[in-house]
Amino acid sequence: MKGKSNCFFLLFLMLWFHLSFGQNRLEDFLKPSDTLNTSRRNTVIFTEAIVASGALVGLNQLWYADYPRSNFHFINDNAEWLQMDKVGHMYSSYHLGRLGAEMLEWSGTTQKEQLIYGAGLGFAFLTAVEVLDGFSSEWGASSGDIIANASGTALYVSQELLWNEQRITPKFSFHTTKYAQYRPNVLGSSFVEQILKDYNGQTYWLSANLYSFSKGSKIPKWLNLAVGYGADGMITGNGENNALFPTLKTERIRRFYLSLDVDLTKIQTKSHFLKTIFSVLNTLKIPAPTIEYSHREGFRGRISYF
Repeated sequence: MKGKSNCFFLLFLMLWFHLSFGQNRLEDFLKPSDTLNTSRRNTVIFTEAIVASGALVGLNQLWYADYPRSNFHFINDNAEWLQMDKVGHMYSSYHLGRLGAEMLEWSGTTQKEQLIYGAGLGFAFLTAVEVLDGFSSEWGASSGDIIANASGTALYVSQELLWNEQRITPKFSFHTTKYAQYRPNVLGSSFVEQILKDYNGQTYWLSANLYSFSKGSKIPKWLNLAVGYGADGMITGNGENNALFPTLKTERIRRFYLSLDVDLTKIQTKSHFLKTIFSVLNTLKIPAPTIEYSHREGFRGRISYF
């Protein structure tokens, strides 16, 4: 759910480094170390600790400080938002863990260390957020969120252990919807806020690389097949739309998608700069012809969907 805005921010930083330090220096900087580079490893650990701590402190001040504290407690929100928030947790945990593992790979650590200390980054950070939720009277820790966080981490780690590569990648796409205008404080009042908050416009995908499952075939190495999940008609999390908007007739609908996609990390290049850009952009599903299914409308084709 934070994927798209974070991607553009990371791309901006990489382009700035590219222009500021020159192509050769940036290539040397981005090239993973063949052996353990203690300086790089310490930089990664220090940077992750500072960024994560700063994010949690900032989140606590900006989000939780305005609400009363309470004893730590759990809530059951598993039925809300047609589970779109849970899929978002899985997506975020996977990619934060992937980032942590790739940063340790860049520093030359072993695969075991990458999986233990890197891939667990997403689960650790998002679980810390759940702890903050648990001490807030307005919210509460969610067991469903924690399970979703663990699922995202497990998806990354299991593929590394099974195949030593990521054959199935969670991806994200977004389009604006009419629903945000009814509750802009909840669903977002600006485009950026809506990307993060409007579950009606979010779609989460599992994008599978076809060549990885049929190596030696003539299938292009970059071609993926993606299965997506989305939902709409949601103005409230629990579905009580009519109580807030009695004149607005909406139906909460799950939508399922099948589409082609591209695994950008499979595009051959010797440039570590381009490899880094492809890795960032690979969190997003490309627009492509799509088959959609919902119980209300059945099957229908879309020339392009994002």
